[in-house]
Amino acid sequence: MALLLRHSRKLRRVHVVLDCERGSIARHFSVAAAKEDAVSSSSVHGEYGKKVGRSSIFLDRQSDKDLHTFKVSSREAGGSYSSKRMPIAATGVNSLFSCGQVVSARHFSSGADLPPHEAIGMPSLSPTMTEGNIARWVKKEGDKVSPGEVLCEVETDKATVEMECMEEGYLAKIVCGDGAKEIKVGEIIAITVEEEGDIEKFKDYKASSSAAAPAESKPQSEPVEPKEEKKEVSKAPEPTATKTEESSQSGDRLFSSPVARKLAEDNNVPLSSLKGTGPDGRILKADIEDYLSKGSKKEAAAAPGLGYVDLPNTQIRKVTANRLLQSKQTIPHYYLTVDSRVDKLIKLRSELNPMQDASGGKKISINDLVIKAAALALRKVPACNSSWMNDFIRQYHNVNINVAVQTEHGLFVPVVRDADKKGLATIADEVKQLALRAKDNSLKPEDYEGGTFTVSNLGGPFGIKQFCAIVNPPQSAILAIGSAEKRVVPGAAEGQYEIGSFMSATLSCDHRVIDGAMGAEWLKAFKGYLEDPTTMLL
Repeated sequence: MALLLRHSRKLRRVHVVLDCERGSIARHFSVAAAKEDAVSSSSVHGEYGKKVGRSSIFLDRQSDKDLHTFKVSSREAGGSYSSKRMPIAATGVNSLFSCGQVVSARHFSSGADLPPHEAIGMPSLSPTMTEGNIARWVKKEGDKVSPGEVLCEVETDKATVEMECMEEGYLAKIVCGDGAKEIKVGEIIAITVEEEGDIEKFKDYKASSSAAAPAESKPQSEPVEPKEEKKEVSKAPEPTATKTEESSQSGDRLFSSPVARKLAEDNNVPLSSLKGTGPDGRILKADIEDYLSKGSKKEAAAAPGLGYVDLPNTQIRKVTANRLLQSKQTIPHYYLTVDSRVDKLIKLRSELNPMQDASGGKKISINDLVIKAAALALRKVPACNSSWMNDFIRQYHNVNINVAVQTEHGLFVPVVRDADKKGLATIADEVKQLALRAKDNSLKPEDYEGGTFTVSNLGGPFGIKQFCAIVNPPQSAILAIGSAEKRVVPGAAEGQYEIGSFMSATLSCDHRVIDGAMGAEWLKAFKGYLEDPTTMLL
């Protein structure tokens, strides 16, 4: 048999792989496997090396025997795992959302004497998500879980999402409990087992440091910078103290005797508030004593501390802050403002809403008309419907308008897709539905992803006349809408005047993508639709 295997390459390969599989199974399910087993032999077979990873096979050609040795790493001995993707579904609250981005791992019994189990990691539920919070656990430790059942609610950078289980078993251990904050994507949050009797063995389970998210290891490569900062700080006090002393004596033209300075320092008396009686206005000891005798010492005391309360930042607030900071630091903004007469726009709305009421539809708002006008202007000037991609500019075929909605949970920007192709009634209905879901904190990722342009309106709700908005990356423009106000303007005949309604609109642009003339062309098209709104219906 050994001779046949030696001269048949294919049979030898199959034989090696089968032995490796047999040895691998024996290794993982036997507590008698020893770390020290080692047999000197030839190099690892190529096909087998690819297949079994950490295990190694040694072929003793002299005795024609296949000897297998499995080297157990410290991670394996401690019950750690090899990563494997597990399909787990995640759903937006009150709505279905499937997701396979949950990190899971299959564990086997080892030195830690842990039975086979699944480690569930924090899922990545949006393209920008790097960490999440556990809002609450729907299942408790010891509960049986079945495919499709909700395990917990995860607060992402966009919304609160339900995470479902796809495999049957028991929830043995909740590693990150209700309210756990800033959990890195991939970090273990729970353990499930197949057998109910294995639950008790995970009572004291703690996730190993090796199971932490990869992002946690990055700071280890940058230990030098803090040391340099400390050196600079340690050198700074000497010249600073010298400069202060010199300025107090000569730079600010304050002259005082050493005794007076010591007395003022001991009693917290500001020398700048005193007028010296000595030569050349020098402050003397008698001046300090006179100041103290008049009771001014109490007036110089420090002001009482301010009362305050620290409000924790939500995940949405953190992401909003980071994205807007990134926008202002990396995008060269410029702003264009135009005033549009909207008498015809207001009249059209008053004519359309009775028809909406009769048909049971949603009322059309000024903001709905603005969204439609912005979408048509983007179709007319497609260069403004673009994004900066470093090596190129990406121009989009679809016109998807994000609409800023402020809620008690934070700022949301749900998207109206293909707004240039939709009627006013459809836009009005979608905007109101999205706004309700935003206020309920139940938006799904598809409700806010994929926008190409943003509209923010502070005029109607708050009466703001005009403001400049921050570009929402990776978009290249955002439109800020102010309130409509009455103005006296020249009439048709000479010497006559009339009252008209005007609305200010400010376009914030990324100068890398949209040049000034291009932005002005877009605003001209937008203004044209507002001042002659019937053209939007053609």
